[in-house]
Amino acid sequence: MKAELLYEGKAKQVYQMEGTMDQLILSYKNAATAFNGKKKATFAGKGRLNNEISSLIFSYLKTKEIETHFIEKLNETEQLVQKTEIIPLEVVVRNLATGSITNRLGIEEKTSFNPSVVELFYKNDQLDDPLINDEHALFLSNVTESELQEIKIKARKINDALIELFKSINLTLVDFKLEFGRLACGSIVLADEISPDTCRLWDLDTQEKMDKDVFRQGTGDLLTVYNVILQRLEGIR
Repeated sequence: MKAELLYEGKAKQVYQMEGTMDQLILSYKNAATAFNGKKKATFAGKGRLNNEISSLIFSYLKTKEIETHFIEKLNETEQLVQKTEIIPLEVVVRNLATGSITNRLGIEEKTSFNPSVVELFYKNDQLDDPLINDEHALFLSNVTESELQEIKIKARKINDALIELFKSINLTLVDFKLEFGRLACGSIVLADEISPDTCRLWDLDTQEKMDKDVFRQGTGDLLTVYNVILQRLEGIR
């Protein structure tokens, strides 16, 4: 059973698991936000879809020997996870150019990055999660230089695994955001979620956007798109 509410974010609530100090419950909300919370909406059933999709992806990553905070899916909207101290960095891995990087650096849309580009952003809503370099990351967070390099290596390994997974369900992994946390023992593991909220996914055949961009840009129905993603993932089990 869950005990006290520890934190509430834009898309999830975090509860302490009753009877233990090293496990948490993530409860997925029906909220959708974009542009750092400036655009908001509620979609009945979105929490279930995010939980189901993220649980399947974390289970897949476990088969690839990638350490995460995920323990198990508890019900339609909740996951049991290991408690971590979240590192205040958002790690973005880009395989194709789109979004902010095209405007920021004048790179043509759909330019392929080989190797993939790894960017760091400071996790701070009040500052709109600014882009930072390694030196900033070391100053703003409690990671060491070796841990920062470890995070980048893990991000690239996760990227390789996810490219393979999404290609198997006819999707291109364009880019995605990761967050990492430190366990009580000091190990750094993948935390937060992986879902169409945190990934840009394009259909291999049609190039149709299959992620939160349909809400962000107002080009499609979010629930329909997320349901398609879930059905495709369930189809390979």
